[in-house]
Amino acid sequence: MDTAHGFDHGRPHDSDPADGGVGEAILDIGTDERRMHVRAYNHWVSLLKGRAYPSIEDLDPAGIADFGAHSVLIDFTRGIEDPEIQFLGRALREECGLDHAITRIAEVPARSLLSRLTDHYLQIIANRAPIGFEAEFVGTRGHQTLYRGILMPFSSSDDRIDYIYGVINWKEVLGSEEQARLGVELAASMRAASAPAVEEPADAPAVWADGPSRLSDAAEAAEAASAHSLGDRLALARESAAAARASDVRSRAALYRALGRAHDFALAAGDDAEGLAELLEDAGLTQQARAPMTPIVKLVFGADYDKTRITEFAAVLGFAQREGVPMGGLVAFIDEYPSGVKGIVAAERALRRPAKAPVAPVARERAPIAHVAIDTGAAAGEIVVLVARANGEGALDVLGAVANDSRLANRALAALD
Repeated sequence: MDTAHGFDHGRPHDSDPADGGVGEAILDIGTDERRMHVRAYNHWVSLLKGRAYPSIEDLDPAGIADFGAHSVLIDFTRGIEDPEIQFLGRALREECGLDHAITRIAEVPARSLLSRLTDHYLQIIANRAPIGFEAEFVGTRGHQTLYRGILMPFSSSDDRIDYIYGVINWKEVLGSEEQARLGVELAASMRAASAPAVEEPADAPAVWADGPSRLSDAAEAAEAASAHSLGDRLALARESAAAARASDVRSRAALYRALGRAHDFALAAGDDAEGLAELLEDAGLTQQARAPMTPIVKLVFGADYDKTRITEFAAVLGFAQREGVPMGGLVAFIDEYPSGVKGIVAAERALRRPAKAPVAPVARERAPIAHVAIDTGAAAGEIVVLVARANGEGALDVLGAVANDSRLANRALAALD
């Protein structure tokens, strides 16, 4: 059974990004940010242009060479019971085995990949946000098929969903005998080319059509190490951030990886102030002396990202630099820190919270002008600020008392002079 979850929707931001959720168990993008559904999501985001939903007029499925062949466009303008199919990509048409045109959802062949995609369309109407899903099933050719897809809302009026654009990618898992045979043929071919023979085991995992399903930790480290320029590191960080947003911000693995690369970028930027200034200028951002990590987070995650999360992620990066976390070490640091991201954010905020200022000595010397019996809970000698209102009869009605606020007390004392 396949499972779906929202993409970068407002509601998941209400909880801490380190909290476990549906997204964590269902879809871990891993280190291959080239995956088709991530690229499709990025394309959808690029078409938003400040609107609730991208305009259908800006979408050209037939002109998208990257994933257009794996896509379908559904039209709801005449109702949601049996919507029309406005576009069907070549790869999906071939997978369905269609030799004729279909124009409605009801005509989609059962047990086809297209049916797995269109089964989710009503969830878009309910959630009003992109929906991502992945699962496996036995296709019409009898092969176990693993698939991953995304459905994205479009509008002809900016405020109502009347089109849905879906993109799906898949792989068929071969039987053990076929995998073993292909492994032998591959090894023979490599030997014939005078290359070292590499024989794949019979149970080797299949790969996605557009890239490996997962890179090893060593491959990821090598990829990060190969990013020499500040721009390269920003590109890597942005790819991880897009993957985290597409897999749901509550997926720890994707989020921590994105924060880790953002931290690496921040460290590199510390050694290349000129390069950072150029990147910020290109993005229309400014450096902030009081919050230096905020523009870093906006560069990586996008200036339009949720403001609360930008502040939290900036706190994580600030704390990591304060603690001297080395390049490539933030993910492990977050994993080991009590309460993860939430704990780090709390610790950074506590460190940045200003200490109480001592009360000015003049408070001890000034003579009182009246004695009022009010229980404020303050200790003897402590300054308490009273808020009162003149009652017009030569007296004051005390409205309340403020204790344990040295800053307020100092301001009030200064106003007396």
